[in-house]
Amino acid sequence: MSSFHKVVLQNGTVYTENEVIEKAYLKIDEGKISAFGPMTELTELSDYKIITIPGGFSIIPGMIDIHIHGANGSDTMDGTKEALDVMASTLPKEGTTSFLATTMTEDSTAIENALKNAGEYIISQQSENNAEILGIHLEGPFIHKNKAGAQPIHHILNPDVETFKRWQALSGNHIKQVTLAPELPGGKEVVQYLKQSGITASIAHSDATYDQVIEAIENGLNQVTHLFNQMTGLHHRDPGIVGAAFLRDELMVELIVDGVHSRPEAVQLAYNQITEERMILITDSMRAKWLENGVYDLGGQMVTVQDGRALLDENTLAGSVLKMKDAFKNIQKFAQCDIKSSIKMASENPAKQLNVFDRKGSISVGKDADIVVLDEQMDVYMTLCKGKVAYSKE
Repeated sequence: MSSFHKVVLQNGTVYTENEVIEKAYLKIDEGKISAFGPMTELTELSDYKIITIPGGFSIIPGMIDIHIHGANGSDTMDGTKEALDVMASTLPKEGTTSFLATTMTEDSTAIENALKNAGEYIISQQSENNAEILGIHLEGPFIHKNKAGAQPIHHILNPDVETFKRWQALSGNHIKQVTLAPELPGGKEVVQYLKQSGITASIAHSDATYDQVIEAIENGLNQVTHLFNQMTGLHHRDPGIVGAAFLRDELMVELIVDGVHSRPEAVQLAYNQITEERMILITDSMRAKWLENGVYDLGGQMVTVQDGRALLDENTLAGSVLKMKDAFKNIQKFAQCDIKSSIKMASENPAKQLNVFDRKGSISVGKDADIVVLDEQMDVYMTLCKGKVAYSKE
């Protein structure tokens, strides 16, 4: 993989924070975006590695996946450096340049091992050639047994501030997002603590009524995890979590746009209500992503993967095998939106939600050169992480 300190991408269509520039260049110095503009203004190239992009290809900011358990045979819960290496080196193939390593409900020892491992990895073991782990998403075990889905019920715990504080310390303060059921005993206190600590409190695997969601928002809840899945649905006498996601501007909303977790019409309905202003594309993928059909482990449970569906049994979805590049394409198809809307949902919104928009999430001078080049079919042609080529189709 390339380790050039000065790179110029030339001849693509650059989607910057504020404009679209056709037949443009993008300059990278020491891993940061240093300039961009029309090709007619490009000068001083003596020290630069020049990468010429085929005409009609798009240059967009790297995608940020805030909810991903695993890929290519590895999972955050494996609790090893090797597993995180595999995830971080695989994800650029699908246009993901940074992500939250996501845990799941297991026994406390397994969770603690995964948190400690991910925290140490973030501090000292990341490679600039790979996708960057921006933090940890703790999904469970503070969830409702009635909405467990693929999370093992016997390891579910009520939300508890002291337990969370201990886990956050073990992670080196790298937990950035917590998915929980705020209606449970202890939920209010945990949401309030997360708000004080600047951590995203996200609702799912929850049986909350609409009124309980509103109360949680007042306590600091600011996100919905994988909309529609394992939560109270929209009902005319109780709009539930889905109704709150549609109505409340305080909530950013994750969505798995694979056509499996929610059919295309439901995606379109959600998009029309929530819009690109509040939606975040995620994969929620498990270790089988990038692998063949077969049987794989998820939290000690056997998951059957067949033709894009990951199932615990006939009726229970167990995460996804969705790639970000496909979520990026699917939302445009299902919701009839444009590439700029996709960029907002895949890059800008997650960066803002994680408070890293000063360095990630858009093409702007001074930001990390996390860049994806898409071909005319919106497939990933090349991915750069901090200015280094992490994946190239050719």
